[in-house]
Amino acid sequence: MQSTHYNKLQRYALLILRVLIGWYFLYEGLSKVFTPNWSAYGYLIDSKGIFAPFFVGLAENPTLLGITNFINMWGLTAVGLSLILGLFTRIGYIGAMIFLLLFYLSHPPLLFADYILPTEGSYLWVDRNLILLVTVAVLMLFPASREVGVDSVLFRKSR
Repeated sequence: MQSTHYNKLQRYALLILRVLIGWYFLYEGLSKVFTPNWSAYGYLIDSKGIFAPFFVGLAENPTLLGITNFINMWGLTAVGLSLILGLFTRIGYIGAMIFLLLFYLSHPPLLFADYILPTEGSYLWVDRNLILLVTVAVLMLFPASREVGVDSVLFRKSR
């Protein structure tokens, strides 16, 4: 792999972006962990679009709902920690993209789609989840965590 050098401003910008996205995931995960009896049921049952049967099926099956709840709580938390610490960031980025894709597919920003949970505005095809998904994909193209983050210590010998 070709060695890439970023100037100080570029490294800080990539670090800040990674940490902010990590904070978003960490907070989302921990808010679910510390909310008694939290469940994804309401979110899943409110799914619209062509993938709605899949998400509604998860909500209606108690075993799958339990697994979904666990993955949401602890997966979001783990992704957040990974990105904040810069630890195994490639795995963290992939996890983030999977979550964001699932969130996007379960509640796609379609015309005339009325969701029970309030949205942040009116969107047509592009919403926060899609923008974050693309942002994480772009961040993954810049191996800056190997320069700033725990990965920089772990993978120092591979440079």
